[in-house]
Amino acid sequence: MATRKRSQPTVHANTAASNNAGNVQRAIYSAISGGELLSAGVVNLVRNTLVSALTGVRDVGAEAATTAVSAVRGSIRAAEVIGADLGSVAASAIRGTIEAAEQIGGDLGGVARSATRGAVKATGDVGGDVASVARRAVEGTAEAARTLGADVGSIARSAAQGAVEAADRLGGAASRSVRATLGGTVAGVQSLIKIDSGSRQRRPVAAKRRRRTTAKRRSA
Repeated sequence: MATRKRSQPTVHANTAASNNAGNVQRAIYSAISGGELLSAGVVNLVRNTLVSALTGVRDVGAEAATTAVSAVRGSIRAAEVIGADLGSVAASAIRGTIEAAEQIGGDLGGVARSATRGAVKATGDVGGDVASVARRAVEGTAEAARTLGADVGSIARSAAQGAVEAADRLGGAASRSVRATLGGTVAGVQSLIKIDSGSRQRRPVAAKRRRRTTAKRRSA
């Protein structure tokens, strides 16, 4: 009688990535909630934790964004528990994620967008000032990009887009305040907000012009 082979348990990539992200969030939360880290300490903590967690990962691009979000969420929630300034912690955490992404070869724009989206979402969850955190997160992104010699405008716009996406999901006053705040944060971000909110208004104008031109041709 043939012996049936036992099937080996399958470890799904999504499960492994989720566990990795969860470990990162818990590690950063525990470290910050101790209340002994300054701003520079948060930057180093987040960067080193992410680099350690993502080193050797096969698909860095797929996991970097997810793990970065977990790192930022852990930072925000710990800051709320100890009564620290959420904006300051968000800026430092975002800097750490960008520096880590650069070190491991991740996509800076994608990580910035995901991390800032996570920062605004976590701030909304704890009842913090989402507009202030969004502004500081984008500023932290720009500062990290300058330090690394990366494209500041492009990466800052990605970060702003992530913040706006999270704020729009929160809706109401959060969405309005984040959009208004990011309109003047860094060069290039204002154009992002205008394009997103004003694109629908340009099409009717262009259509009217076409109709007027057609009417003039027929009357001529």
